[in-house]
Amino acid sequence: MPLQSDAPIFGRLVVVGLGLIGGSFAKGLRAKHLFREVVGVDLDAESRRLAVELGVVDRCETDLAAACRGADVIQLAVPILAMEKLLAQLAKLELGDAVLTDVGSAKGSVVCAARQAFNGMPARFVPGHPIAGSEQSGVEAAKTTLFRRHKVILTPLEETDSAALVLVDRLWRELGADVEHMQVEHHDQVLAATSHLPHLLAFTLVDSLAQRSENLEIFRYAAGGFRDFTRIAGSDPVMWHDIFLANREAVLRTLDTFRDDLDALRDAVDVGDGHQLLGVFTRARVAREHFSKILARRAYVDAMHSNDLIYLANPGGSLSGRIRVPGDKSISHRSIMLGSLAEGTTEVEGFLEGEDALATLQAFRDMGVVIEGPHHGRVTIHGVGLHGLKSPPGPLYLGNSGTSMRLLSGLLAAQPFDTTLTGDASLSKRPMNRVAKPLREMGAVIETGPEGRPPLQIKGGQRLAGMNYEMPMASAQVKSCLLLAGLYAVGETAVTEPAPTRDHTERMLRGFGYPVAVNGNTAIVESGHKLTASHIEVPADISSAAFFLVAASIAEGSELLLEHVGINPTRTGVIDILKLMGADISLENQREVGGEPVADIRVRSAKLKGIDIPEDLVPLAIDEFPVLFVAAACAEGRTVLRDAEELRVKESDRIQVMADGLQSLGVKAEPTPDGIIIDGGSIGGGEVYSHGDHRIAMSFSVASLRATAPIRIHDCANVATSFPNFLGLAAQVGIRVAEESK
Repeated sequence: MPLQSDAPIFGRLVVVGLGLIGGSFAKGLRAKHLFREVVGVDLDAESRRLAVELGVVDRCETDLAAACRGADVIQLAVPILAMEKLLAQLAKLELGDAVLTDVGSAKGSVVCAARQAFNGMPARFVPGHPIAGSEQSGVEAAKTTLFRRHKVILTPLEETDSAALVLVDRLWRELGADVEHMQVEHHDQVLAATSHLPHLLAFTLVDSLAQRSENLEIFRYAAGGFRDFTRIAGSDPVMWHDIFLANREAVLRTLDTFRDDLDALRDAVDVGDGHQLLGVFTRARVAREHFSKILARRAYVDAMHSNDLIYLANPGGSLSGRIRVPGDKSISHRSIMLGSLAEGTTEVEGFLEGEDALATLQAFRDMGVVIEGPHHGRVTIHGVGLHGLKSPPGPLYLGNSGTSMRLLSGLLAAQPFDTTLTGDASLSKRPMNRVAKPLREMGAVIETGPEGRPPLQIKGGQRLAGMNYEMPMASAQVKSCLLLAGLYAVGETAVTEPAPTRDHTERMLRGFGYPVAVNGNTAIVESGHKLTASHIEVPADISSAAFFLVAASIAEGSELLLEHVGINPTRTGVIDILKLMGADISLENQREVGGEPVADIRVRSAKLKGIDIPEDLVPLAIDEFPVLFVAAACAEGRTVLRDAEELRVKESDRIQVMADGLQSLGVKAEPTPDGIIIDGGSIGGGEVYSHGDHRIAMSFSVASLRATAPIRIHDCANVATSFPNFLGLAAQVGIRVAEESK
């Protein structure tokens, strides 16, 4: 946070070069009153006059020595190729303890010039580069806010005085900049790729096309994309001439790499290699958005929702109509994973275009798999076989998806390359030792963060051995992780679970032609077989349907039909529990699609009663308990849940968070170490906090149907993680919930 000061802290700031950058630096700090005096130096008389007239500086000097005598800070804001001459002049002056800094975009050449001029790097010189600008130029364009929310990169050296670095860092932060420190060589390479190369390409493309005989026709019919890309060719030619010469080594390295990629693309066009073209285009299409999400360290949600997104749920209403909720998330994840490892092309329909499944899709793109879509739920996966994955260019960022991280760790433990798995702030708090420990027993080398949490660093080239593993607690993710590792392990891998969990992995492996044996609660695979491409139709997600099953049950006068819902027997615990509570739910048009049972589910309102939830149903409804707690709050009598400690390590501690929310709405809810006790009764209105957990947010939206006053639900942005169109479907059937208007 910028520091406030009533009286100047420093004496004199001197800015040499009163263009847009130097002028904005001077004007911004002058407005902060940090310096007793701000002095400008510029060769152009008109710039000096305007700088004083516009309040950019207090006064100007034509003599560099006079301006710098007794200065506290000297900012060098001249063109990059003028820096050598300026530094040579400064080296002849008595600068005292003045701190020198600059704004040049090629730090290597500035540092080299400083070493040469001063016969060694001055300790009080802090090289810097603000990544900010404007289509306008000159001192008349100077703005006090130019650097606000823009990056400024400082490149201190070993010789740099720490106090000088702290001072320069502070000055930029006072102007609202986001300051980062970086090595000189790294800075120049990064800027060569992100700024210098795009300008070089734009200049070259426009110049090349302008010299062709049909140039007028080319520019006459150029569409928006051409104009957008070539806009930067209107930049200052002299400035960019200087930059390319000053940073030529880094630019050449980047240009050579790009030329190699361009040659490969040309060859693909020449020989008609559509697969190569499709790979480049599909990766490029999503790359910018993907990297933006990584930098923000968040799940795949819109930037506008990065702050507290609030749902306002108004009380009352009943449900009617027929809807189809999004595709099953678990099956969507696995379709990408197994389709990528299969031989041939896999077509997927009904794919959940939610943020978690998209994280899995992007991870396999990063590992060289060509994937088309998703488009209206259709995805085409060009499989590479069990041994065809390639080393990703960097860490695999999985947003908020625990399923992606746990299942991928099994697949990646046997790959020949190293990988690092990272996620957003929420995923980074979730336990991963439950998969890391058994994988290590198979021979994997995996390092976790503190307390067994992400990031996961997986060492490649390990030889895995099959094993018999008895899971200490029921978890479909752990089971699936080990079965996927077993596809590569020597011998047989058998996983025994204490209670049945979802078996989508086993079913889908068989669908891809890979043999899986199931003996009671034990699933067994062995290596040496292959996956063959398949067609997958993803049924609607019963976890998403659960919100509407409860909603129609508790809202008087409701009747709703949910179409094409997956009713895998390892997932129907929510239906069984609601029926035990007295819900009126019937399955219609039962059928099997792609190895998974599906049905249309009709639900009518009913008077629910509290129950002791049978322990054998707990693993079959583990994700649906938040909304089942809402059903319990509306039921007559007491509902007791035990043996569900797994809920405490989901996206949030779902036992505690739901208990807190229900209590704030006037419901008697008592959390226990492994469950909760809820006494049904009336639900009031008020404020509840989802703690970024999508299922909590949607559950309290459903609770509003029986509330006596509006419910405001905080931190709802991650609903997109699980259920992209929740609000739209809720409104369609009669639930009165929407984003609160700002």
